[in-house]
Amino acid sequence: MSPSDLHAAAETAIGQCMNVEAGESCVIVTDDDREPIGEALYEVASEVTDDSVIARYPPGETHGGEPPETVAAAMADADVVLAPTTKSITHTRARTNATDAGARVATLPGVTESVFTTGLAADYESIASHCEAVLEQVAGASEIRVTTERGTDITFDVTGRSFLSDTGIVHEPGSSSNLPAGEVFVSPVSADGRYVVDGTMRPYDRLEGRELTFEVEDGLVTSISDDEIRETVENAAEEVGDAAYNLAELGIGTNVAVTELVGSVLLDEKAAGTVHIALGDDAGIGGDVEAPIHLDGIIRDPTVYADGEEIDLPRPNP
Repeated sequence: MSPSDLHAAAETAIGQCMNVEAGESCVIVTDDDREPIGEALYEVASEVTDDSVIARYPPGETHGGEPPETVAAAMADADVVLAPTTKSITHTRARTNATDAGARVATLPGVTESVFTTGLAADYESIASHCEAVLEQVAGASEIRVTTERGTDITFDVTGRSFLSDTGIVHEPGSSSNLPAGEVFVSPVSADGRYVVDGTMRPYDRLEGRELTFEVEDGLVTSISDDEIRETVENAAEEVGDAAYNLAELGIGTNVAVTELVGSVLLDEKAAGTVHIALGDDAGIGGDVEAPIHLDGIIRDPTVYADGEEIDLPRPNP
């Protein structure tokens, strides 16, 4: 990517998405492998406010791992935080502590230069309207069911849980979002059934000619068809027990600008016409389970029902 491409994407992030203003403190959190993106965001932020810094550290070992304490402290003391990092810090205490302190936070986990420039080319006001349309259909539901022709049939108990919206518009103190953005999501109370991932999932990126099957009972994943993912979860379970198997999230993609999956969970989970289901940590999204992992699997072409009524999902722009 050319510096001008990165600069243009950074302008969208700093301006439309985060609304950084003169005099606000802005912290860019990045690591050695995402430095060009971090530098582009820092450069644009510095054009807006004199109180901008960049905090760089070695890439974390796992998604959901905490950043260094000095970085976490800087996040909690900032007005605005943007975090392009190799490993996700979305579901960390550092992020929740920052938003609890009033910071506006955007995390960009695993973002590549291509995903950054593609995903930030979207009209985020349009994405926000699609999120609102989905929220209207699921608000107040106690049960969500997801099915696909490939074998997914899973029912989520969401009684008393609030659906959240990731619009990419992060203008209110204490708010947070992924960038690129575009999803409506919930941490369920429980779930039962089967989900078959046929889109994108770490560590395989975009799945071509293969499917990953997960069995779920009473809110816990009881069977994983893939050896490598199973080993990752088992290793986490050695530290936190059943919390590693927690059915953590159901998300509905609302970004109509994503017309095809590219193999990046960060971007693909936002694609209109998909849902994603995650296991592991949900404490950062309205749940009460803490775990050192949060593994999203993207599912193509789902049908989604809220209390038995099929909902109208956003579809990609032609």
